[in-house]
Amino acid sequence: MKGTAFSMCQLSVESAPSEMVVIMTAIEDETYFGFQTFAWLADFVNLPIDQVNFLITQFIALGLAGILRSSLNPKVTSPALRHAFVLIFGLALGYFNFGKHAIHLAGLPAICYIVMRTQDPKVMQRLVLVIALSYLSCIHLHRQFYNGGSHTLDITGPLMVITQKVTSLAYSIHDGLSRMDEDLTPSQRHQAVRKMPTLLEYFSYVFHFQAIMAGPIILYHDYIDFIHGQRILEAKSLTGYGEKTSNEIVLEPSPASVVVKKVITSLFFAFVFVTFIPSYSVVKVKDDEFLEKTSIIYKFWYLTIATMLVRFKYYHAWIFADAICNNSGLGFNGYDENHQSRWDKVSNVDAFKFETALSLRDSIEAWNKGTNRWLRSLVYERVPRNKTVYTYALSALWHGFHPGYYLTFANGSFFTYASRIVRRHVRPHFLISKKAKLFYDFMTFLTTKVVLTYTTFTFVLLELKPSITMYLHLYLFPNILGLTGILFLPVILPLSKQKSQTSKTESSNGHVPTNGHAHKVE
Repeated sequence: MKGTAFSMCQLSVESAPSEMVVIMTAIEDETYFGFQTFAWLADFVNLPIDQVNFLITQFIALGLAGILRSSLNPKVTSPALRHAFVLIFGLALGYFNFGKHAIHLAGLPAICYIVMRTQDPKVMQRLVLVIALSYLSCIHLHRQFYNGGSHTLDITGPLMVITQKVTSLAYSIHDGLSRMDEDLTPSQRHQAVRKMPTLLEYFSYVFHFQAIMAGPIILYHDYIDFIHGQRILEAKSLTGYGEKTSNEIVLEPSPASVVVKKVITSLFFAFVFVTFIPSYSVVKVKDDEFLEKTSIIYKFWYLTIATMLVRFKYYHAWIFADAICNNSGLGFNGYDENHQSRWDKVSNVDAFKFETALSLRDSIEAWNKGTNRWLRSLVYERVPRNKTVYTYALSALWHGFHPGYYLTFANGSFFTYASRIVRRHVRPHFLISKKAKLFYDFMTFLTTKVVLTYTTFTFVLLELKPSITMYLHLYLFPNILGLTGILFLPVILPLSKQKSQTSKTESSNGHVPTNGHAHKVE
């Protein structure tokens, strides 16, 4: 497992976006302040009103996206009208879902915009980051102490995405107005903002209806290109960004088939989640009977299915949100080697890659990709040392303060380091034949599943004491195994000089730690 950290953003029930979205078992919660207009429908389908409102909102957004792409196409509509359209409906959908609490959706970005307009661009970005995280932290704490472990749809999910937007924009303005081009990385140069956004541009970016409920985060430069109908060709680099090589406008193909496929896939994940989650609730791990009367193998099996079903909730929300973006024209990413159009520029998750990954690094590469980009942009590419530590710190603060999050982060960091050692000392011995390599891949697949389950169930459970109790009933087996590898593998299987040099090179090419439910690790 190569060097990356293990940002676990949202595996829980996002967790902090936990919360970010959707389809859960039917519960009643008096802390929900959204509209009750469709309570009759919620009763009919036996789902909580917050989840029904979420689904209605996303289907409305899907229809609005089609209107934006067709009737309000940039060829026939001014950017100002497109800005106004996405802003008005974004605000309306936010108010529909959160009622009076929607004031926070406007409050945080309004304060940050004042700071952007009034402070020196050389320091403004740090002030915005502090203010946005402080505001978000207050909302997190209020929810934690007054709403407990409830998973009702609440304001923290959208507010987390808005925090990403305003802070990434602040740093892009800082790069564009106070730094020289030669001092910027290719990605920073690509996203640099050379003029302060107008009020309409800013709030349109913050509230556009395509991503108001479940993300993904779309960086400001890409969003403005979308509003103006410009698709600037880029020479792709290893970072995923490149220098502008042409001002040619790329005509995007129709996203219809991709949108239909993603909507169907999203609804499939929702159906599986709703059908099976009552039988595999993570809360069951707090029962004495489950703890005392089941084997360690069954405990791992149960937690594996339970955490996978929670991921299905996020797959549903994120893939549907991706379809909304695509239906409006957002997300076109050129063509692949087979000349097929790609619509994955703003995708937040690759469910198949995550579930079939042979390493933790590959799993997390496919998970909550928008937050990964945000953490890379704000921290990993900017701090001179201790990159992983600072990235973890921002990810943790952004998620909130439930103890379960921090158990996940701590274990993620540990297994990140352990996986590097294991890969460095063990993998070379399995490259001697195809059968040996196949066996190694199978074992890493199983290990990845076990470690992901062990590391992320606390992100779902949230509570400290039940999480520790479960760890003890699992005999801390993965931790002991990881510690054994760290201590003894370098002695038992020492590296030759050539292998050591290769391993160092591989580690230096590792991925940035990220958010979301899990940072990158291999």
